[in-house]
Amino acid sequence: MSNGYTVDDIQVLKGLEAVRKRPGMYIGDTGIDGLHQLVWEILDNSVDEALNGHCDFIEVILYPDGRISLEDWGRGIPVEVHPTTGKNTVETIFCNLHAGGKFDDDVYKVAGGLHGVGAAVVNALSEKLEVEVRRDGIRYEQEFSKGVPLTGLKKLGKAEGTGTRVIFIPDPEIFSSTVFSKNTIRERLETKAFLIAGLTVKLRDIAEDNTETFVYPEGISDFLKKLLSDRAPIDAQPFSYRHDNGLRFEMVLAWTLDTAGKILSYVNSIPTPAGGTHETGFRNGLTRALRTYIEKKNGLPKGIKNVTAEDVREGLLAIVSVYLNDIEFQGQTKDRLNSASASQIEPLVKTAFETWLHQNPTQAAAIVNRVVLAAQARTASRAARDEVTRKAATRRLMLPGKLADCSSTSRDHTELFIVEGDSAGGSSKQARDRRFQAILPIRGKILNVEQASAEKMKANKEIQSLVQSIGTGMGPTFEYSRLRYGKIIINTDADVDGHHIATLLLTFFYRFLPVLVEKGHVYLAMPPLYRIRMGSGKKTLIKYVFSDDEKNKLLKSKNGKEVEIQRFKGLGEMDAQTLKNTTMDPQTRTLLKIGISDRQKTHDIFDTLMGKDVRKRFVFIKEHAREVQDLDI
Repeated sequence: MSNGYTVDDIQVLKGLEAVRKRPGMYIGDTGIDGLHQLVWEILDNSVDEALNGHCDFIEVILYPDGRISLEDWGRGIPVEVHPTTGKNTVETIFCNLHAGGKFDDDVYKVAGGLHGVGAAVVNALSEKLEVEVRRDGIRYEQEFSKGVPLTGLKKLGKAEGTGTRVIFIPDPEIFSSTVFSKNTIRERLETKAFLIAGLTVKLRDIAEDNTETFVYPEGISDFLKKLLSDRAPIDAQPFSYRHDNGLRFEMVLAWTLDTAGKILSYVNSIPTPAGGTHETGFRNGLTRALRTYIEKKNGLPKGIKNVTAEDVREGLLAIVSVYLNDIEFQGQTKDRLNSASASQIEPLVKTAFETWLHQNPTQAAAIVNRVVLAAQARTASRAARDEVTRKAATRRLMLPGKLADCSSTSRDHTELFIVEGDSAGGSSKQARDRRFQAILPIRGKILNVEQASAEKMKANKEIQSLVQSIGTGMGPTFEYSRLRYGKIIINTDADVDGHHIATLLLTFFYRFLPVLVEKGHVYLAMPPLYRIRMGSGKKTLIKYVFSDDEKNKLLKSKNGKEVEIQRFKGLGEMDAQTLKNTTMDPQTRTLLKIGISDRQKTHDIFDTLMGKDVRKRFVFIKEHAREVQDLDI
């Protein structure tokens, strides 16, 4: 009897077939991030030329038909026949994984592209790709499609200078969208110009007939000035340091009055949003330097036992850039550095920063005051969180009176619906399955924890009810094992006030119960905005829609049918059966799972929308006002 697994089931993929079969292995995903990863792979090759002193100009062009062009004035890809493949070198690089010049330290001292797969991956996942090379006074061109050469390497005539240009259009068979984000590309290009002082980078948009040029003679010092432009710095000058003896390392940093901090780290000009050994070394070195300096001076004020890394990072803006030749990233998308050689960074940072503090006592005093202020706020906040947590209980006898609990005690199969007001609470209690669904009504708009003081949090009954119902506690006494529900579902009205309440609740979860968000326990319910009845009698069709756009599209297809539209002003207006069918029944509802894809961007969004700095919201509203199509006020 066959077990259904034989030699015939083993596939051997040739050439670039594996890339097209499993693109996520090479670019992370086939969504918007994977789409832009194609751009970064080609861009990084051009930047590597600049890092090694062979290029001072890069230009990116966006075309209306979806193509993108990346050109550099580097050395140009070699064009001779490669002795191993028997093909010209352009075709060898673009049609073979692990073919490139980054394996030889004599060719590239430092590089972001290390594995020799980037160009080939882009080629494999492009509907069409063209490579132009200027070298030895001649211009060459070769065309490809989905990883397969369409032409040989052609000579097009004489050329001035040297360089490489890659033009490609992503394959719509692979990607869910092939529309590039100009803002995303602009941000990456400007960052490259900041990281490589003196490099000129241009971005042209043919459709908008617009060209932007980025060039920064002071490098990451100019970068820090930009980051500080919309923040209130403390009364201390930024600190900058560069080490170029064996290990090339640069950092600039400054403290602001914001509670939010930001550390941007890079390896060979590649952003590492997930950090790694270099960022860990920087954080540890900075914290050790401040602790040692404070100990040598007057010590800490009464009531503060120690300075933590969290205190040091509050309000800190820092840019860390390291260049390594024995570089090891975690995965092809290079989000995190794993190289052990970056361990040299911690002692470098500690020595350099501590020395600077002693040499600049006035600046040092301002920085120490800022860090101590953060430590005092942390101590007060912890006391308030401990007080709230002590009142929280996981036992049913000590749960809030307003909570309508479920009968099941299985965490993984239970759900907590957080609803606004007693009216919605009443409807939800009738619509629920009491075996596994619990209902917690809250009173209107809860406290904005982004702005609240420790005393306000301590006294807020809605916050206490949430913590008690969820069961984990929060802050330093948080215990994930005490979580009482597998799904925590925010179910608010489908209007402006409902969205605001949902945002306040998400702010609370993100700031004080982040583990629940990271582990996928927090959801948004998607209640309908309209009930539309079309036709009459036996031909009556009832549809629930969730937006005005969806409603308008449906009405265009009514074909003369009688139409009745009901707008739900709140969950309390729905009868129990409607609420169950549209919002609560696992078989028919839609839930939006909340996650964190980019910690820094998520932090910045909450800080902008919910923080104390009104200026940030004002700027945000000015920048995005034109995008608002329907404002419900």
